[in-house]
Amino acid sequence: MAAVDVEAAGWTADEAVTRLFAAHYRPLVRLAALLLADTGTAEEIVQDAYVRLHQRWRGLREPDRALGYLRTSVVNGARSALRHRAVAQRYAAGLRPPPDVPSAEAAHLDSAGNAELLAALRRLPARQREALVLRYYADLSEAEIADAMGISRGAVKSHAARGIAALRQTMERMS
Repeated sequence: MAAVDVEAAGWTADEAVTRLFAAHYRPLVRLAALLLADTGTAEEIVQDAYVRLHQRWRGLREPDRALGYLRTSVVNGARSALRHRAVAQRYAAGLRPPPDVPSAEAAHLDSAGNAELLAALRRLPARQREALVLRYYADLSEAEIADAMGISRGAVKSHAARGIAALRQTMERMS
């Protein structure tokens, strides 16, 4: 994700958020979709993140870190959605949810030969999945991942290493 040069001086919240939206909306939706396996919810989470950024624009101490704020907001929103999903599933034990219709993005990822990898990735614990998606999909540094996840760089290394080991084991069993 290429950075947008966000300058506090002279930019209104509307201008800054519009530029960030144009440059980063789709990659942030893909990030959330990989964490959630649900494109519709991913879009809502990203839209909510942009709305919150717009509302808080004047209070930002470092407007040049707005993309990091958005990323963190998306990761936290995905966590909340996953928690909500788990609670809803517990209370609706006897009901069957409607079947998921794959999105165009999911179809593309599946057609690219990644279906097994995505299935294995979705089985990882949330923190390991987040660390791997932020590292290998979003191409973030350890420091940026730590910032987005709200953990230390050492914890990022630990989650990523465990995630890679678990993926490797799962993929070896599948082949």
